[in-house]
Amino acid sequence: MSSQRVHASEQTACVAAPAGVVYGLLADAVRWPLLLPPPVHVERMDFDGVRERLRLWDVADERVRSFHVRRVLHPQSRSVEFEQEDTARPGAPTTGTWTVRERGDARSLLTLRQERTLEGLPAAETARSRHEWQAEPAERLAHVKAIAERWDRLDELLLSFEDSVHVDGPAELVYDFLHRIEDWPERVPHVESASVIEDVPGVQVASVDTCAAPGGGTVTTRVVRLCFPSAARIVYKELVTPALIAAHSGEWSLVPDQGGVRVVCAQQVMLREEAVEEVLGPGTCLAEARRYVRTWLGRASTETLRLAKWHAQSTVRRLR
Repeated sequence: MSSQRVHASEQTACVAAPAGVVYGLLADAVRWPLLLPPPVHVERMDFDGVRERLRLWDVADERVRSFHVRRVLHPQSRSVEFEQEDTARPGAPTTGTWTVRERGDARSLLTLRQERTLEGLPAAETARSRHEWQAEPAERLAHVKAIAERWDRLDELLLSFEDSVHVDGPAELVYDFLHRIEDWPERVPHVESASVIEDVPGVQVASVDTCAAPGGGTVTTRVVRLCFPSAARIVYKELVTPALIAAHSGEWSLVPDQGGVRVVCAQQVMLREEAVEEVLGPGTCLAEARRYVRTWLGRASTETLRLAKWHAQSTVRRLR
């Protein structure tokens, strides 16, 4: 009977990267949204150096999901145990272990073993779940393998930066401006159009057309935005990115400041290496591409920050 109630899966992948690099990628879950396709955002809620509790948002079947994960890190054996809740069926978590084995100086063997309880599901749902389970481990392994095998170039492909502005006005007005992205086409010059779906309060899926790229062309992006009004934060990740960008995530945050609030836009980008010369011309190096993207995205975020400032301060003046 137990074999009918629990579905177990174990798959492996050979990775052309040192075992320490692969383990480091698995252990640093907070960076997953930039490095791996499905995660949108990861919040570390508790961590004692070995055990941690995470809240993770990802995208599956065009839906944004949120769940908690408990993990135990074993750097000595290069393994990570995890227990992931099933939001649809509390009490029936997915459990498993990632294991990395050294296969030479720059090669390793990555194994993912996981188990899921299927008891209590209708027959059709059980069949569907088993089918998903045949595909999911291979997909996860492929994502980790793809980014790990670029380990020697990641420093050149990744960049992070932030822009900020001080606002002499209430944080609530600034947050409202940033939250209402559907109004940006009328408020922010570089935004041509924006449509937003918010089936779950605080979880926005937006399609945005902008003309902020140098050269004046229109860029279409699709972005998930997680809004935390009580913390004055909006975290986002682009699901559809411009050709030059492989991944783009960031955060709008409001920090109380002397006489007002400091509004920060922090961004993290991974370049799409194979598109650099195609987009920017033959002979363009990664350093030039980094400067290009920093200027492009920084110009757009700075314009939005300044307009949020103007909106908050002008509203206060009108109310006076």
